[in-house]
Amino acid sequence: MASKPKLHYFKGRGRMESIRWLLAAAGVEYEEQFITVKEDLEKLKKGGSLLFQQVPMVEIDGMKMVQSRAILNYIAAKYKLCGKDLKENALMDMYVESIMDLGEMIMLHPFKPADAKEKDLALILERATTRYFPVFEKVLKDHGQDYLVGNKFSRADVQLLEVILMVEELQSDVLSAFPLLKTYKGRISNVPTIKKFLQPGSARKPRLSEKEAAEAIKIFT
Repeated sequence: MASKPKLHYFKGRGRMESIRWLLAAAGVEYEEQFITVKEDLEKLKKGGSLLFQQVPMVEIDGMKMVQSRAILNYIAAKYKLCGKDLKENALMDMYVESIMDLGEMIMLHPFKPADAKEKDLALILERATTRYFPVFEKVLKDHGQDYLVGNKFSRADVQLLEVILMVEELQSDVLSAFPLLKTYKGRISNVPTIKKFLQPGSARKPRLSEKEAAEAIKIFT
């Protein structure tokens, strides 16, 4: 029996959270080894486990994988959460890259100086509602299908739902102008593996607090 993937990261969302989401969507059980102090990170570095001296790192199929996009691509291919051909995968890559651009802005928000947070929040919501969400609303309208690509549940759906929920944490009514996305959110949230991941007590991580952000800075700087 193959061993469970093992995830090495701090106990927060960051760049590991999309990996947790994708594994959960695939119905894959995994273990987490949390980096709680700087010494934990140094031990991984000195032990040769980190190819580029950074995390996230995932032990899977005999590999110690780093670089979050490479990890996500591997999981998507392994568990058939990608497209059926080159064109579908190219389309999916475009969608996923844009989703991750928005996610990156949200991920960095807790680390912004206090006097910059309000302006940063306004920028995140402006980008979400004028650059990203209108595109996905149009995609759903134009093809009239349940999923983003190929009328099949894929990594694009997983990662879009993740970022929708992250934006809603910042402004609960953000989907009010996007009725198709709102319906889509409900549909993807009810995919059985996703529904399980959204339940209390799952491995999904909560929004990062200021205290947790400060602790993360101590580990990684």
